[in-house]
Amino acid sequence: MTKINVTVDGQKNEDDVEPRMLLVHYLRETLGKTGTVVGCDTSNCGACTVHMDGHAVKSCTVLAVQADGHEITTIEGIADGESLHPMQQAFHEKHALQCGYCTPGMIMAAIDLLNDNPNPNEQEIREGIEGNLCRCTGYQNIVAAISSAAGNSSKVGASA
Repeated sequence: MTKINVTVDGQKNEDDVEPRMLLVHYLRETLGKTGTVVGCDTSNCGACTVHMDGHAVKSCTVLAVQADGHEITTIEGIADGESLHPMQQAFHEKHALQCGYCTPGMIMAAIDLLNDNPNPNEQEIREGIEGNLCRCTGYQNIVAAISSAAGNSSKVGASA
């Protein structure tokens, strides 16, 4: 076992973990952060995306011991009390989900995208979320939601 100190959603945690434990499993099984979902365990789908020190990472490719000393933000940590994060609100308003399985990771990737590029066009949004897969929506409403959260709803075409 290895002792780690990690801040998750603003709360400091000190835990003993197996050196091979993935961050996604630490978040879900040890801390109960079940909003971070396990999709493929191979980094292909992006459903497990969280922020490490403010940048999107796929938590199925990060060992919990690698998070030692870092700050992790999950989908549960982005809302402000009862108020949704602006990206969550945009996903809700633009109906950017169907089954919802990809939504937590998609939202976390979208927030990181806007942190890096606060004014993306449609192509930049599509490229920015390309590591996150959705099997239900066809992406149009997801792109519209991200554009809306950026204040760019006029940049997203209806036929893309």
